[in-house]
Amino acid sequence: MSKLTSCLSLRAAVCRCLGVVLTSASLAALNAEAQETSTAEGPIDSVTVTGTRIARDGYDAPTPVSVLGAEEIQTAGTANVADFVNTLPSVVGSATASNSSGALSNGQAGIAAINLRSLGTNRTLVLLDGQRSVASASTGSVDINTFPQALIERVEIVTGGASAAYGSDAVGGVVNFILDRDFTGVKTDYEYGVTTYDDNPNHTFTLAGGMPFAGGRGHLLFSSEYFTQDGVHTIDRDWNDNGFFQINNPNYTATNGQPFRLVQAGIGPSQHTPGGLIVSGPLRGTYFGTIDRTTGRATVGRLAYGTTNASNPWMMGGDWQYTSQGHEGSNSLAPDEERRTIFGRASFELTPAVTVFAQVSHNEYQGLSYYQQTPNVGNVTIRADNAYLPASVVQQIAQYNTANDPDIASFVMGTTNAGIPAAGSDNEREVNRYLIGADGDFTLIGREWHWDTYLQRGVAKLEEQLINTWNNARMALAQDAVVHPTTGEIVCRSSIADPGNGCVPINRIGIGGVTQAALDYIIPSDPYREQELTQDVAAFNFATNNIFSTWAGPVSLAFGGEWREEKIDGFVETQYQSGWLYGNYLVTKGDYHVAEGYVETVVPLWEGLDFNGALRFTDYSISGNVETRKAGLTYQPIADVKFRVTGSKDIRAPNLNELFAAGTARTNTVNVPPSNQALQFVQKQTGSLALVPEEAESLGIGVVVTPSFVPGLAFSVDYFDIEIQDAIGTVTAQNTVDLCFEQNVQSFCDNISYITVGDVQQISEILLVPFNFASQRTKGLDIEASYRLALGHGDLSLRGLATHYIENITDNGIDFPIDYAGMNQGANATPSWSYRLSATYAVDMLSFTLIGRGVSSGVYNNSFIECASNCPVSTVEHRTIDENDIDGAFYLDASATYSFAVGPAEAEAFVSIRNLLNTDPELVGNGPDANNTPAYPQTNRVLYDTMGRVFRLGVRMSF
Repeated sequence: MSKLTSCLSLRAAVCRCLGVVLTSASLAALNAEAQETSTAEGPIDSVTVTGTRIARDGYDAPTPVSVLGAEEIQTAGTANVADFVNTLPSVVGSATASNSSGALSNGQAGIAAINLRSLGTNRTLVLLDGQRSVASASTGSVDINTFPQALIERVEIVTGGASAAYGSDAVGGVVNFILDRDFTGVKTDYEYGVTTYDDNPNHTFTLAGGMPFAGGRGHLLFSSEYFTQDGVHTIDRDWNDNGFFQINNPNYTATNGQPFRLVQAGIGPSQHTPGGLIVSGPLRGTYFGTIDRTTGRATVGRLAYGTTNASNPWMMGGDWQYTSQGHEGSNSLAPDEERRTIFGRASFELTPAVTVFAQVSHNEYQGLSYYQQTPNVGNVTIRADNAYLPASVVQQIAQYNTANDPDIASFVMGTTNAGIPAAGSDNEREVNRYLIGADGDFTLIGREWHWDTYLQRGVAKLEEQLINTWNNARMALAQDAVVHPTTGEIVCRSSIADPGNGCVPINRIGIGGVTQAALDYIIPSDPYREQELTQDVAAFNFATNNIFSTWAGPVSLAFGGEWREEKIDGFVETQYQSGWLYGNYLVTKGDYHVAEGYVETVVPLWEGLDFNGALRFTDYSISGNVETRKAGLTYQPIADVKFRVTGSKDIRAPNLNELFAAGTARTNTVNVPPSNQALQFVQKQTGSLALVPEEAESLGIGVVVTPSFVPGLAFSVDYFDIEIQDAIGTVTAQNTVDLCFEQNVQSFCDNISYITVGDVQQISEILLVPFNFASQRTKGLDIEASYRLALGHGDLSLRGLATHYIENITDNGIDFPIDYAGMNQGANATPSWSYRLSATYAVDMLSFTLIGRGVSSGVYNNSFIECASNCPVSTVEHRTIDENDIDGAFYLDASATYSFAVGPAEAEAFVSIRNLLNTDPELVGNGPDANNTPAYPQTNRVLYDTMGRVFRLGVRMSF
C-alpha cells in the first residue's frame, strides 16, 4: 500500500513510479449496480465509464450523461457514426466532411470532429473505450470516423466539465465511444446511399468478428471497414440560385436614416465577371465576354451595375446573375471520400486475477474537395499593350490617350478566372494506434480492488495537398502578354529579354482563351506538406467500491495517473513555402509533455444522498502546473425523484497548432472602413508560446424523474453554466481591420502590413496570432426524456433530447462582447433551441422509426438593430440592418428494418430516408466580407441540411 500511496503523490512521484504507466483514460471502476448491491467482499465488475470514474448510468451520475446504444445508431441509418452523433442537440455545429471543405491551408478538410456546447471542437474530449486517441490535425481535432464503427456498442456523451476525471480538453464535455469487447460471432454490413437528386452516391462495407480461444481464457476481435463516395463539387441546388447575401448598404450615410447592412436576394459581385471586368478609371464597367473564334479576342460589353458604388464589392440588381456566374456555388457540397479501417484486439487471462490485452488500428483517408472558383477582386493589372485586348478596347484607350493626360498605361480588372479550374485540396491521412495493457483484481487490506494499466502510441501521418493553386510570380509574368516585335508571336514580355525563361502567356481577358500550356506554366505542381503527429500515453488506474464505510454505506475510491507526450514534425519543400495563392506551407514543429494524477471518490452522506468529488494535479512542460477539481451531489428523497448538482474547475491547454504553428498563408479579402472597399490580402496565422491553459468554472444543476406510476418513463432537466477565463482564440482578419481603422487599437494596426502600388498604399498581409481571451461563457438547459411501453403486439420506444441556450458570450477584452445564443448565422451560431425526437415501434420482425430534428428561429446578430427607415446611426457595437431574422428548420427522418433468417445467419434489411420531406435549408445572408462568400452555400451549412432527401438501404448479417 505504501507504493500506491507514494505513486499517488502526483507530479514528481507520478514521474518516479511512472517510468512505467500513467493516464486519465481507461479507468475501470465500479459497476453502478454492483455499487448499490455488493458487499465489501463482493466482486468488482470491470466497466468503462464516462463522466465519473465511479460508474453510474446517465440518470444516476451527478454530471449528465446521454447514452446512445448501437441499436439506436443503426436505426438512424446514417452513413457513419459521426453523422448520427451530429444530429444530437448538444453537438449542433460540429465539423463534418461536408462543412469543412474550405479548410485548405490548415489541412482540416474532411475531418468529422465533435463540438459540445458550441465551445469548439478543441474543447471536447473524444475518447475510444475511455482512452485518448491521436488527433488527425495539429489543431487537436480527433476524426471520429477513424474508430471501428462496426464494434461500437454505445456512445456516452457527458455534457459538462470533466477535466478532473479525464484531463485537459474536457471543458465542454466528453464523448466516449465504447467498443463491444466481448462480441462473439461474425457480422457484416453493406449500405448504399444516394440523394433524391441522384448525386453523392456512397457505399459502405463492414466486416467484424469475435471469437474466444484457449478454452475461453482469451478473446479475439477484428473489424474492417471500407467507405467510398462521389462528391458533389458545385452547389447544384435550386435554393442556392437566389443571390441571397448580407452586404454593406452602398447608399448608407450616417444621416440618411438607412440601415448600414442589407439582407436581400438579387445580390451579386460588383468587382468581377467570369472573363474580367474593368473596375476603375474611364473604362470602368467594361467587361470581357466569350472569345469570338473569328477574331480570337473577347467580345466586349457594358455591365449594368444596379445599386452599388465604386468601392463596394457587391451590387443589388443589374447584371448580378452574370457577375455571379462561375463563382457562385463553386464550393464542394460534398467531398470525394475513400476510407479504409482495420482494427484488431486480443485479450488473454493469464490468471483469474490478471488479463493482458493488445490492440491495433489502422485508418486511411483520402478526400478531395473544392474550395472555390478563385476570384480576383479588382486586383489584376492589365497593361495597355496586352496582346489579348480586343480591338475595340485598344481603340478606346488610344482615343482617350489622344484627348487626355496622363495616358491609360494599364487598367485594373476583376475576374473569376473562367478557364482556370477551381482550387481545392486532396488530403491524405493515415492514422495508426497501438495499445498494450493489463487489468485485473486483487485484495489488499481486506478490500477488493480493480486495476488497469496501458501503454499507447498513436501516429497520424498527414499529407496536405492543394490542387489548382497558381504560383503568383508565374501568373504575373504569364498575364503580361505582348506581341513579339520581331516574330509577331504572342509571348510573355519577360521572354523578349530572356527567351529561355519558359514563360507561357495566359489570356485572362475573356472566356475560352486559357490554354493547357498556360495552365501547366502557372500551376507547375501542387503544393503539399507532410506532417506527422505522435501521441504517447502511459496510464494506470485503481478502484475499489469500499475503501471504508460510513454509517450511510461504503465509500468508493478511484485514483490513477497519466503521462502523455504530444509531438508534431513535418516536411515542406522550399518551393512550396511561399509565393502561392493558397497554402504557402511551413513546417509546424514542436512537442510538449504532461504528467498528472487524480483521485475520485463517492461518499454516501445519508440515505439517498451521495457526494462525488475528484481532484487532479497536472504539470505541463510548457505552461506549468494546474489543478482541476469536481464536486457533485445526488439526492434522492423519494424513489421517483433525484436531484443532482456538480461544480467543477476544468482546463484546456493550448494545442500543437496554437503553440507552434510557423504560419501558413492564404489569399482573402476584407472590407476596409470607412469606405468599406474590398481589398485582397494574404492572411497569415501563427502560433504563440506565450499561451497559458484556459481555465473554466462549470456549474450543473438538474433533476431526474422516474415516476413509479408510469413504468418505463424517465425524464431529466439540467441547467449548465460554463465560464472560461483566458480562453484561447484569434481575432478574425475583418475584426483586425475594424479594430484598427474604426477603433484605433494600435496593437491590431501593428498586425497589418502594407505595399505601395503606384501612389496608393494597400494592405498586403494581416497577421493573426492566438492569445488568451478575457472570457467565454455559455449557459442553458438540457432536457432528456425516454419512455418505453408495450403497444398492441409490439413495443413503442420514445426519446426526446433538447438543448436551450440562454447565453453564449465571448468577450475578448478588446472589442465588444458577442452573445451567440439565438444566432443562426456564422461558424459560432448557437440556436436558442435544438432538438431531436424519435419514436420506434417494433413488432415481430419489423421495426419502424420516425425522427424529428431541428433548430429554432434566430437572428443574424443579437447586437444588430433591425430597421428599414429612420434608423439610428450605425456603430461598431450596434450595426443597423434591414432584416435580422432567420427562420428555424424542422427535418423528418424515417427508417424501417425487416429481420429474417438466411440459413444459420440472422439478417436485417433496412431502408432509411433522411430529410423525408426534402425540406430546403433556410436562406441565410452570409457576408459582407471574404472573397469566398458567393462560393459557399447561401445558408448556414452547420445548422441546415444542404443535401436534400437522402436514401440509404442495406443489409446486415450476423452468424
